[in-house]
Amino acid sequence: MSGTSIFFTEPEPARAVSIEVAENVSRIVANNPNKMTYHGTNTYLLDTSEGVFVIDPGPVEDSAHFNAVVDSLGTRGKGILITHHHSDHFGSAPSLRERTGLPVYVSSAFPDDAFEPDMRLDDGDVIAGVTVLHTPGHASDHLCFATPAGVLFSGDHVMTWNSSIVSPPDGNMRDYCGQLQRLLERDDKTYLPGHGPILQEPKPYVERLLANRMRREKQILAHIASKPDTVQSIAAAVYRKSDPHIAMAAERNVIAHLEKLLSENRVIRSGGLWNIPS
Repeated sequence: MSGTSIFFTEPEPARAVSIEVAENVSRIVANNPNKMTYHGTNTYLLDTSEGVFVIDPGPVEDSAHFNAVVDSLGTRGKGILITHHHSDHFGSAPSLRERTGLPVYVSSAFPDDAFEPDMRLDDGDVIAGVTVLHTPGHASDHLCFATPAGVLFSGDHVMTWNSSIVSPPDGNMRDYCGQLQRLLERDDKTYLPGHGPILQEPKPYVERLLANRMRREKQILAHIASKPDTVQSIAAAVYRKSDPHIAMAAERNVIAHLEKLLSENRVIRSGGLWNIPS
């Protein structure tokens, strides 16, 4: 953790290399770094008694990463688990299925009509001892995967390098905060996120993530209590981001917060202006 930030950093990882990060778990980091993915997407290989599962095979355009995943599977491949449909996590899943013949498991809420998965998963399902948690918020189909050893593959629901964007209509802030609270009621010991380093002792971190969301919510309410305003102006005042890409993500988060507050009857909307009910 650096400075006063709650987030964590790590050195740029080796590419196309499988490195053990927990017992029976190795990680290969895709070479797709950007302002939304940190060093890149984390692909995990989970070795179970039934075989090896790939969790989030990564983007379609990274052939070295794809080949490293195939090589690391060896002859014990069992399946491909997808946390959510975003292309940096799911992109190479169809090609990996074609290459290996392994079945692809996705959420029952998976929205891609162009792809037919082998199995749709619901909250509470168990695969090779791994429990499926449906954790909508960042994406409506988002899943986390919990092992009996206390490892939670947290996807983009809980990342360690930054907070997750919640972008309506597929993203939902009320769901996101509710699922953070749900994770706080669990006793997982280690989180392996979709981007960024491993998280040990996750509960205090998740508490801070949730507190930050509530702090943003209070800032938004305070801003529009002083005057009705637009999403763009609220985001500029609350987040103060100069980078256009980050500013756009901030606007999406503000929309998500406002829609949460609207569902709770705590704000009203008139045209493009948001206000506090009188």
